[in-house]
Amino acid sequence: MKNIITQFSRLFVGVLFIISGLIKLNDPVGFSYKLAEYFSEPVFNMPFLEPLALGLAIFLVILEVVLGVMLLVGYKSKLTIWALLLLIIFFTFLTFYSAYFDVVKDCGCFGDALHLTPWQSFTKDVFLLFFILILFINKKLVKPLFSKLVTNLITLVSIVLCVLMAVWVLNHNPIKDFRPYKVGTNIEKGMEIPEGAPKSVVEMIFIYKVNGVDKEFTEKDLMNIPEGATFVDRKDKVITEGYVPPIHDFTMTKDDSDYKEELLKEPKLLIFVTYDLTLSNPEGMKKLAKVSANANAKGYKVIAMTASGADEIAKAKKLYNLDTEFYFCDATALKTVERANPSIVVVQNGTIVQKVHYNDVDDLKL
Repeated sequence: MKNIITQFSRLFVGVLFIISGLIKLNDPVGFSYKLAEYFSEPVFNMPFLEPLALGLAIFLVILEVVLGVMLLVGYKSKLTIWALLLLIIFFTFLTFYSAYFDVVKDCGCFGDALHLTPWQSFTKDVFLLFFILILFINKKLVKPLFSKLVTNLITLVSIVLCVLMAVWVLNHNPIKDFRPYKVGTNIEKGMEIPEGAPKSVVEMIFIYKVNGVDKEFTEKDLMNIPEGATFVDRKDKVITEGYVPPIHDFTMTKDDSDYKEELLKEPKLLIFVTYDLTLSNPEGMKKLAKVSANANAKGYKVIAMTASGADEIAKAKKLYNLDTEFYFCDATALKTVERANPSIVVVQNGTIVQKVHYNDVDDLKL
């Protein structure tokens, strides 16, 4: 019975680590954004690690996949189980911290393929910890499935394949797009809220300075505010999260006006997406002028979208000879649209029909 439970735990943990790791390896840039969120000031306040987020993301997801493979084939089982235990303890701490302090809304455990609430993520990690502890207690029962040569070869091949996959998706688009802006998505429909969908319950909190100390009051407490108290601020506390559409922060703003409704009716719209012009790949930016000229000749309206300011836009237009109108959109939304910076998105009547990494402009079909 002990052996059956141990082997089930081995299969369950190994397969789950491989699936979770491969989903994130498919989009390591997206996972790096999640790590950068953990490193940010509101969470762990370790901004010095933010530049290392992508490298850490690639290392962690490859480690996750390879440890899953190592567990299944029985490669150095003691070392593997120790590594799994330390890794799951670390992840459990992160998800508990996120849930308890309500700082990171989605741990990114399964990338954009499956979104879990902070408490769901923590529960998942506790569940995994339980099975890994079974493996830890019964380490002697986790034996190699094959000869030493075959086991070593499988482990080595898994490492090589993971590295090759990482290199590919970093220089092209994710192999499988799980994001709200995948090809075939109608942006306007993605922003719709279905009739009867649950609405958020929000409580207004009023902050007043009382005897030199900031104190919070709810609406029902306003009649009891002491004399001499001075108003400081008001904030909204979400009691219950309502329905949030897949696309909820997409704008196409210029001169304080949102042209989203107008532009998404264009039958031929080509968009250069570059969330931060200061971080855009120079070689990729140099290709955009040629793409723009080709698209204009074929009747496309060409625009660019960025979260950068007017000065950076002016510099980029001059440096890369871009005669293109720029529209503002939140950086987080643009990072979700496309991971490459810059990238090209083709939209027809509001529906995304093609997305191209700057390394693949020759594949653009206009």
